[in-house]
Amino acid sequence: MTAALSSTPVWKAQTRDLTTDLDLTRDELSYLLELTGKVKSAPARYMKALASRYLTLLFEKPSLRTRLTFELAIKQLGGDCVVSVGPIGDREPLPDVARNLERWTNGIVARVFSQETIEELAHWSSVPVINALSDLYHPCQALADVFTLKEKFNTLKGLKVAFVGDGNNVAHSLMLCCSRLGIDFTVACPAGYEPRDFIVEQSRAFGTSTGAAITMTNDPYVAVRSADVVYTDVWASMGQESEASTRRQIFEPFQVNEALLAAGPQHMVFMHCLPAKRGQEVTDGVAESQNSVIFDQAENRLHAQKALLLMMLD
Repeated sequence: MTAALSSTPVWKAQTRDLTTDLDLTRDELSYLLELTGKVKSAPARYMKALASRYLTLLFEKPSLRTRLTFELAIKQLGGDCVVSVGPIGDREPLPDVARNLERWTNGIVARVFSQETIEELAHWSSVPVINALSDLYHPCQALADVFTLKEKFNTLKGLKVAFVGDGNNVAHSLMLCCSRLGIDFTVACPAGYEPRDFIVEQSRAFGTSTGAAITMTNDPYVAVRSADVVYTDVWASMGQESEASTRRQIFEPFQVNEALLAAGPQHMVFMHCLPAKRGQEVTDGVAESQNSVIFDQAENRLHAQKALLLMMLD
């Protein structure tokens, strides 16, 4: 790797894939955040780091940030990529897809509907597989998010994040990252829409060693009372369109609006992984406020993914 940092952790051979957030050890997660800062501040140092490397990008779901930031990250590191849009494994068995791609390219980035698709790709592929979003996890988003927090607050341990809305894939990944970095994480959601129990249990187990408190509540105002960050996401994710009308009624009290922002500390920042449905989970006023860092998050997808590619493909 060009311009490598000192004391670079060795990527464990048996977990070269990033299928879930936990494929990164805590030390690797900390190192990745450090490397992201280096890549962002001195991009020219890494311009040829992936020379002659080619990746496959598979997209079952539409994408703006994920697709463009991965394409740009690969090309700005001196590599190149090919993109396939549509269902994976429909025309031929998924194991065959994986074993074709491994013969042509050096890695696979996949944005899919089901976590099982990611797991099967990783099982059959001999080249690294990166989860660019599934129904259970969104690790690349979480990496960019915690890097954004580090930029804004200069520290991570002891911060308090309030996630308001659906206990979805973004909540899962962010909770797992925060719990391992000593960041308190509170989820405020309607009853029945909590994060998966096993994710909460894993995060609380991490919190016992890092000091991070993991809390569930049904009151968004309680969640933001002492929060440094309030985070939200769409109420109905892709694949849940049939539930959108029902969810809108259920989640309406969980809108991040000016009143909720005022209930937290003045320094509390607003985060959203985007795309946002303004007027639903967040008001336009909050999204455009001086507290909003949503476009910093979007920019940092590029830098965090560069660091991830450097670690996985070096």
